Amino acid sequence: MNKVIAVILCMLFVLVGVNVSAAEIDIKGSKDHPLLTRMPEFHITVYSDKDFDKFDFIVLNDKKVSRVSVEGHTYYIKYYINQDAKQPGDLKVIRNIQNALTKIGGKVLSEGERPWNSTIKLEKGSKETWVEVKAWPTAYTLTIVEKEVMKQEVESNAEAMGNDINTTGHVSIYGIYFDTGKAEIKPESDGAIAEIAKLLKNNSALKVYVVGHTDNTGYFDANMKLSKDRATSVTNSLVSKHGIVSSRLMAYGVSSLSPVASNKTEEGKAKNRRVELVEQ
Repeated sequence: MNKVIAVILCMLFVLVGVNVSAAEIDIKGSKDHPLLTRMPEFHITVYSDKDFDKFDFIVLNDKKVSRVSVEGHTYYIKYYINQDAKQPGDLKVIRNIQNALTKIGGKVLSEGERPWNSTIKLEKGSKETWVEVKAWPTAYTLTIVEKEVMKQEVESNAEAMGNDINTTGHVSIYGIYFDTGKAEIKPESDGAIAEIAKLLKNNSALKVYVVGHTDNTGYFDANMKLSKDRATSVTNSLVSKHGIVSSRLMAYGVSSLSPVASNKTEEGKAKNRRVELVEQ
């Protein structure tokens, strides 16, 4: 009987040992980000790798806290301390991440407590990487965004534009891009402009108002001028680059007067920043 009990106890010890060991193994498919090794005696418990997403980073300017939304290849990694390992301390984790990144050119943009956290930005060549680290006694997280412009995979085409105009009298164009506060059309807008030109060439009788829209960020009067200037840039491009007769186009701006979504979210603001074609 004693032998049976001994065997059972040994098996239990083995199983407990296996469970402890398994708990300290990184979750399947996870790995450290190439920029940073992990703190000793930590393992990965949560891991996410998204080709394109966004994150709002905390930034401190002149003692004023703000958030900067950064889009690009996004990683989220949570590390948890191994069983029986000595806790390094929250601040030590933060300082290790800060020091590792500043040694290769990173800049600390913010630091705070409860929990300890920090934002660091690294610029190397044309690549910009943002890192947020948060630390607790037994765990820390990294949110890393390799900033980039999303590759546009869905485009408005002339046929779809024409269908919307025939149905509703107007169509929203989301493939035309501008820098913040600027009216110069960015090169990645060429495809959408070309489709507008194709629409107009396919229907020689069509005349349109080109209407610029903004979100509600900034001053209304400034946005009214900006939205008009952006619409004018689109009409100028259609005339100068695609040979559209200027009399078929009229540029207007309405600032934030005609939102299609709430301006309380970044997603809503993105939808409101647009150019519309309205049939005359």
